[in-house]
Amino acid sequence: MRVIAGNAHGRRLKAPRGLRTRPTSARARESIFSRLAVRTDFAGARVLDIFAGSGSLGIESISRGAAHVTFVDSSRDSAAVIRGNLAQLGIADRARLITTDVRRALAELGNAHESFDLVFVDAPFKHDMSNEVVAMLSQFELVAPDGWIVVEQSKRAPEAPPAPPGHERILVTTIGDHRIAFYQRPVTAPNNQ
Repeated sequence: MRVIAGNAHGRRLKAPRGLRTRPTSARARESIFSRLAVRTDFAGARVLDIFAGSGSLGIESISRGAAHVTFVDSSRDSAAVIRGNLAQLGIADRARLITTDVRRALAELGNAHESFDLVFVDAPFKHDMSNEVVAMLSQFELVAPDGWIVVEQSKRAPEAPPAPPGHERILVTTIGDHRIAFYQRPVTAPNNQ
């Protein structure tokens, strides 16, 4: 697995061992970032990478100019891999790692009035919590105005999460076994919500 573009282009990333973590494929990452690049600017962005696994989505964001990434994953193995990837690339000072349950992490971030320009949600396919996590992002106002949420699910999941209050679902696409949904929090809330 390699970083696709930006300052760390071509650099290798490690992934946690075993079958519990499913790193986002290079093809899916390329598609996600290509679609985001025409809609937003990564320069200076604050990013939240939920169910981070290897950290590939957050690290790709830093490589493309994001100022800071908060990684959330409950697995100690994943946390160790993310720490190693950040250290190897020399970008640990632009990252924070939270190793706890996602519900607890989001509540803590919300209580601290954190706000992110870009949020990745890549829940395990077998225990897809995407709907709940997207609702919590809205509940705790974790997405900045004009910010984006990208949800990656199995294409076999019943459907992409509905847009939470104050957000719009902009695009849903299928890439291989992945369904990718893009949501935006407009600067002005939509009239229908």
